[in-house]
Amino acid sequence: MAVPVVNPSLNPVSSTVEAESTTRAPRRRPARADLLAIGAYVLLGVVVCLNYWVDVNNRVSSHLPTDHSWFEWLFSHGAYSVRNLENPLFSTQQNAPDGVNMMANTSLLGVTLPLAPLTWLLGPQVVYALYLGGALAATAGTAYWMLSRHLVRSRAAAFIGGGFLGFAPGIVHHANGQPNFVSNFLLPLIVVRVFRLSEPGRWRRNGLVLGLLVAYQIFINEEMLLLTALACLVIVIAYAIMRPRAARERAGAFAAGLGVGGGLALLLTAYPIWFQFNGPQSYRGLQGGVFHSWGEDVVAFVTFPRDTIAGTEAVEATIGLTEQNTWFGWPLVLLSVVALALLVRRSLVARILAVLAVLFSVASLGPEIRFNGALTGIPGPWSYIPEDLPLVEMMMPTRLTLVTTAALGVLLALAWDAVAGRGRPPVPAPRAPESATAPASAGVARSLRPRWQRTIGYAAIALAVLPLIPTPLPAEPVDPPPTFITSGAWRSYVPDGRTLVPVPIPSNVHGLSTLRWSALTQHQFPIPAGYFIGPNLDGEGVFGAPNRNTSTLIYRSMDAGELPELTDEDRRQAVEDLRFWRASVVVLGAHPKEAVLRDLMTALLGEPQQVDDVWLWDVRDRV
Repeated sequence: MAVPVVNPSLNPVSSTVEAESTTRAPRRRPARADLLAIGAYVLLGVVVCLNYWVDVNNRVSSHLPTDHSWFEWLFSHGAYSVRNLENPLFSTQQNAPDGVNMMANTSLLGVTLPLAPLTWLLGPQVVYALYLGGALAATAGTAYWMLSRHLVRSRAAAFIGGGFLGFAPGIVHHANGQPNFVSNFLLPLIVVRVFRLSEPGRWRRNGLVLGLLVAYQIFINEEMLLLTALACLVIVIAYAIMRPRAARERAGAFAAGLGVGGGLALLLTAYPIWFQFNGPQSYRGLQGGVFHSWGEDVVAFVTFPRDTIAGTEAVEATIGLTEQNTWFGWPLVLLSVVALALLVRRSLVARILAVLAVLFSVASLGPEIRFNGALTGIPGPWSYIPEDLPLVEMMMPTRLTLVTTAALGVLLALAWDAVAGRGRPPVPAPRAPESATAPASAGVARSLRPRWQRTIGYAAIALAVLPLIPTPLPAEPVDPPPTFITSGAWRSYVPDGRTLVPVPIPSNVHGLSTLRWSALTQHQFPIPAGYFIGPNLDGEGVFGAPNRNTSTLIYRSMDAGELPELTDEDRRQAVEDLRFWRASVVVLGAHPKEAVLRDLMTALLGEPQQVDDVWLWDVRDRV
């Protein structure tokens, strides 16, 4: 998550006095409060994934089951690449024979490669569930560290803010099959390092560390890194406008450190990035800017998200199903407005948070304003952006509000800290003697606030946050692969250089179960087509492989529940398609549409043989 604020004593977004950095020695070991916070985050991560653990080997997300299966496949890809010492930037185990450009897809290589031994040992299903809960907790943990060490004094304030940053509604909703969007544990560290670039005498070291972090994040989630960079850019510009003199004084060191960090990150990732845009199976654009219209609904901001104790599924029918990035609920929105009104005059940090929240919320509205699920005809900010603008055409406007989410998380921490009487001084003191004593006097003055005021403040924050506590993600059972697959009986039918063609052929719509055959066997055999983004015949990015005649017939038969009228040309084309796929065997296991699929393949290829629990067409002598 793009977390936009760090240590006021070390960076250009400070609202406190620099002398304050000497009032507290850096902690060498975690305090008991730190351990309790991390333990609570881990426990919450387990709760979020609880429905998976009921039957971890045979359950997937009921919200995005195909994405869930794709990421299981990715964990197997990491394990396969390490075990076979193959280039992890490309895979021929899906979409054979053309393969898949893994850098041009959300491949999570920064996670799947280090976890390869665990995937070998436990399997991709278990590692997926372990990682999903762990990534949520780790993001909350690094956000807690950032807040407690660099922004607020109250550990409770840091706990509230860190918990929101790790388990915010939009983040938890993405956990339904998209673990790349919950893998944000490096982002607080990146933001801290960005704003330490202006530290006197340490720009080189800070730049090197920043470069390493950025390079690693590129192999986890480039989109979240881009959002974080945009947030940091807005912060720096806002600070320069609000504190021009201080910005000029820090500009030299900041620019030098940024140059070192950017240079190192580019050096480490130049080839993978080149491979992403110019390697085999790379593409330009994505389905003509299909996501360009995915703007946020205005009503969504005050709606309780589905996967929380206050949410319901019913509201998805009108406002949206796929993304719930801004579903904050009206109590949090109201609290945020009040907190900003109270803090913005006294705190530079609060003013910058206000800029972030307003700017990115407005930008997320897309090309046409939506209200309660309906388009209003009012042009939105993205109506002025060309749909084919490079890179931007692949972005979803709604995801810009993940920066708003980060701003609200930091604001929650600031608000709790202010209520606790531990808020930092709102503006730099004009003279050194006053700045040295400002923290203590400010803390004493606030500690004299009447108890009833603190009680109201704590209650208001609690009432805004408690409804957003996440509930276990919805999961659904999925059939395990056939015994023919899991037992290894397929080996005698699939020689090296040939593929196993599962029916239905995997795609972004059909073939969830057969995609898992590849994932759960850790890529022991290549399969045609699949679920990925690759080029169509014009080089434009599309989901899945371009359909061939045989795959089209399979999908049409499944959708209609009956055979289409077949011709001799269809039978000839079926052989040509199998030859293109380098097929050795066509396999049909148990499936809700098993009867019609068996009839179709029999009409195309002749009578099958039954082996174990599958129908099998051996085509090695025909292709």
